Amino acid sequence: MIRHSTLRNSIAVSFVLLTACAQTSPDVSSAATPSVATIPAQQPANSQGLTLQQIMADPKWIGFAPHASHWHWDSSAVYYDQKVSEQTYYQRVKLDLQGNTETPAIEQRYQTDMEDGVNSADGKLRAYVFGDNLFLADLTNGEVTQLTRSSDKVSQPQFLTDGRIAFRQNDLFMALDLATGIRQQLADIREEDSPKPPAKPEGFVAEEQHKLIEWIANKQKRAERRFDTDQEWQQKDPSATAEPIYLGKEHELLSARLSPTGRFLLLAYAEDRDERADSDIMPNYITHDGTIETQSVRPRVADSDPAPLQMMLVDNQTGGMTILDLSVLPGMDDDVFKAVRAANKKAYGDAYDAPEPYERQLQLMENWGGGYPSIIWHPSKDIALMMVEAVDNKDRWIASVDESGVIKSQHRLHDDAWVNYSFNEYGWLGDDIYYLSEQMGYSNLYLKTLNGKTRKLVGGQQEVQSLTVSDDGAYIYYVANPAHPGIYDVFRVATDSGEVTQLTDLNGMTSYLLSPDGEQLLLTYSNTTSPQELWVTKADGNEQPRQLSNTVNAEFKAIEWQQPEIIAMPSAHDDLPVYARVFYPQGYDASRAEQYPAVMFVHGAGYLQNAHAGWSGYFREFMFHNLLAEQGYVVMDIDYRGSKGYGRDVRTAIYRNMGYPEVEDMATGVQWMATNANVDAQRVGVYGGSYGGFLTFMALFNEPDLFAAGAALRPVSDWAHYNAPYTSNILNTPEVDPQAYRVSSPIYHAEGLTKPLLINAPMLDNNVFFQDVVRLVQRLIELEKDDFETAIFPVEPHSFKEPSSWLDEYKRIHKLFEQNLKP
Repeated sequence: MIRHSTLRNSIAVSFVLLTACAQTSPDVSSAATPSVATIPAQQPANSQGLTLQQIMADPKWIGFAPHASHWHWDSSAVYYDQKVSEQTYYQRVKLDLQGNTETPAIEQRYQTDMEDGVNSADGKLRAYVFGDNLFLADLTNGEVTQLTRSSDKVSQPQFLTDGRIAFRQNDLFMALDLATGIRQQLADIREEDSPKPPAKPEGFVAEEQHKLIEWIANKQKRAERRFDTDQEWQQKDPSATAEPIYLGKEHELLSARLSPTGRFLLLAYAEDRDERADSDIMPNYITHDGTIETQSVRPRVADSDPAPLQMMLVDNQTGGMTILDLSVLPGMDDDVFKAVRAANKKAYGDAYDAPEPYERQLQLMENWGGGYPSIIWHPSKDIALMMVEAVDNKDRWIASVDESGVIKSQHRLHDDAWVNYSFNEYGWLGDDIYYLSEQMGYSNLYLKTLNGKTRKLVGGQQEVQSLTVSDDGAYIYYVANPAHPGIYDVFRVATDSGEVTQLTDLNGMTSYLLSPDGEQLLLTYSNTTSPQELWVTKADGNEQPRQLSNTVNAEFKAIEWQQPEIIAMPSAHDDLPVYARVFYPQGYDASRAEQYPAVMFVHGAGYLQNAHAGWSGYFREFMFHNLLAEQGYVVMDIDYRGSKGYGRDVRTAIYRNMGYPEVEDMATGVQWMATNANVDAQRVGVYGGSYGGFLTFMALFNEPDLFAAGAALRPVSDWAHYNAPYTSNILNTPEVDPQAYRVSSPIYHAEGLTKPLLINAPMLDNNVFFQDVVRLVQRLIELEKDDFETAIFPVEPHSFKEPSSWLDEYKRIHKLFEQNLKP
């Protein structure tokens, strides 16, 4: 529903102290609302003397946390990458299970990067890629052999069922026999047209030329004989390689996966992107030679023209090629925009040129967090699973493809709003299929027989993610948040009985990696005041985790950071609570006569969770909030509707209506602070970047009495100018749904600005274009608004790099609040 109504002036909010987290394993199969804990604040006893100069300095003063951690092949140690400085490179660190570290020499790096490899059926060999070349490790003794040494990039290593190692080298698929050393080319994919016989003369002049000039006629015959001979030779010569697979020069290859026997290749391709959509350009005014440079950037959602997915099954043995019929998937004939067209027709009448229903198009379903391919072959059989989604974002399918090219839908997930781009992990468990689905409102784990029945393995109101199947298939390990939306722990579920065991209970943010021997878990853990470190524990949960790494500098540890309180505020607009972090002023007194000023931070990305019990990606903002609290502010960091971690209904509450449910939740936060934290509701400021900048605009433009001042950083002002993959999920496309874009874009509401506004804009932003700010500023000028200012940052991308830019930006934000929120 599109909402234009003003927020309620008074929101009745009662705050209930909630029970503490249970220490036993949660009943994750329950559909009841999970108990949630208020995580109390812990305030420093004394002022820490924080300064903006320290907070916004190069984060090397904090220490660089472990990155890209992984196990050693024999489970005896772990490796991680660590930045040397913010602007330079990563170094590799080896960490044993007693916490001792060493830095492997460069010449030993090829022995430490096996994490993305594959094991042979007997578990004795591991094939992996390092530096774009193929290596083979003997897991019985650790000996490593380099199998390729070439500038042609190697990827997708796999052991075939006959023991050979297959791999992809650019667009060639090769198989290497370890016993004989023979390399066989299995497939050669080319983005070009297939060879054609010499063209016959066409037209009177050409035909007469061949009749009159014998030399021309003989040349034509020789060319035709040469072509026929080449074709015959290719087909009959037993030593020849298979004929290339020609996709056509107008196509680009999206994905290609080889079957476990090596006989079949499943391809996904589409019309070349470069042929479909014009890129935009971004100027760079600060260059090494003083000239202006331009850089190509992605097209806008209004200009996007996605090409339909095409898929082909190739028989590498016979050369047969089967184009898959994707139209057999259930729901392909649905008119998913019928209600949207009706709403726009009602709003605009004849001014709305309603597009006719069209044939639905598909694309590969790519998980934005990575971690799994969109095509997965059975480990030993020539049958594949693939995950595809509708370009209109309303459906996701898991389908099987057998060796004859027959497609069968195994699971369809439909959402009238949009299918989530997270929580889409899936794969084979023996001959069964496991997968995540939001079909019951939360990311739950399911197990399904091929073409048969489905059973829920892990259910309830929790977000299940990060799946790992044990080698014997007895367990699936995962991360979830059943006890509290902001506390993530590691669990495992028995695939036969469905029994769930909680393996960690650290009251923060915890992720894991299962060791190669299946006996240990490498944990990455953080809490609200400490960045992530590496821990280790037993995989059965019968051991208290212990910390391995220690990468945080003493200077940062010496500061007594405030642990924010994590609260759940009842919402006047939704059955689910609104979560937030709250920082309290130094020496906070809830009963003092003078009320406190307050600042609300709204996170970016939209679909992101920040009111959790772990270390925030917004670590500079966390420190800034500590500084503000020292200076007498109450600070709230809110997870508005649309945020991650709270289930499907919270995620999709903003469908076709961005900026309204979120601002309603921001108003709930202001009222909560006024009722529960002794805050003066007339002296609350707001700030945020990217999506948070967009919400700052929407709050100041549509609810001018809610905040006293606001700072919008790298903000979206017009969603028609943002990218297609993100925006079309939530607002459809401008052609189909102009109403949603006009309602949800701040530039259409700028006349509502009455309070001081700071706009900070990086000029090299290839995510939210600088033009977003330029157009809005011109609109404000034409509206004769005078209480706004704009700061530009000429060398910065969307995420700032230079400490001087960070400092300048936050000095301006701090000044805005000091001038407008304090008496």
